[in-house]
Amino acid sequence: MEWVDWLLSQDIRKFVVDHNLIIPLVFIVRLFGVTALELLRPARKVPYRKLMGKDLILISIYWFGMVPIAESMDQVIAIRPHLPQVVHDMPLLLRLFCYFLIADFGHYWIHRLMHTAIVWRIHKWHHSPTHMYWLAGFRATIPEHVIVNLPYLFAYSFLDLSPSWMELTIGIFNNLQNDWMHANITWRSDWLEWLIVTPRYHHIHHSDKPEHYLANLAALFTIWDRLFGTYVDPDSVKDDLSFGIGEEVPPLRLVLGV
Repeated sequence: MEWVDWLLSQDIRKFVVDHNLIIPLVFIVRLFGVTALELLRPARKVPYRKLMGKDLILISIYWFGMVPIAESMDQVIAIRPHLPQVVHDMPLLLRLFCYFLIADFGHYWIHRLMHTAIVWRIHKWHHSPTHMYWLAGFRATIPEHVIVNLPYLFAYSFLDLSPSWMELTIGIFNNLQNDWMHANITWRSDWLEWLIVTPRYHHIHHSDKPEHYLANLAALFTIWDRLFGTYVDPDSVKDDLSFGIGEEVPPLRLVLGV
């Protein structure tokens, strides 16, 4: 078809790259694609019409206001080790595995830190939604975004000499991972949960029950919960989950993390 050929043409690809439209276009695909999956296989009833308009506004504020500030702060404080050449000579897939393993290990411990009494306030906004679906996972205050980024920036030293498209690909993957773990999707796979976080696995962490506040903290690999005593088997949770922080906090304080 002619219009398909036009969309895939070199001129269109160049226009998208030159105007930094890849991330917005991927978001549009996610908006329709992930929402469609949730509607096809919903885990719970979600009032999309009530929630999506407000959440899209919050995401716009987050992406165009808070993310640039947080990333500017990360440029100043992030530690990026200089690895020996022997590491850069390793196969790309092995270096990619090292990146995800180290970044996710650091994310687990920073996430655990954010659930301590002193740091909890910067993480409250993320737990404030009372309905779990993929857009709920975007809420992150500036200080939360800053410290969560640190292990990923540290681990990216393994990929410094990788192809130019690697950073963009990992950025898209991390966003899809965030969509996946928060998605309102019915998905049961015991063997998969031995390896990676699934929606039903992570939704337990967002439960408003006190016994789940430190449960299933992992972001990608579930092994960290199993090793460090924060694992809760989704099959052991018999009651229907409900979500939120169980308190009323002024919205501005939630967003600012104060």
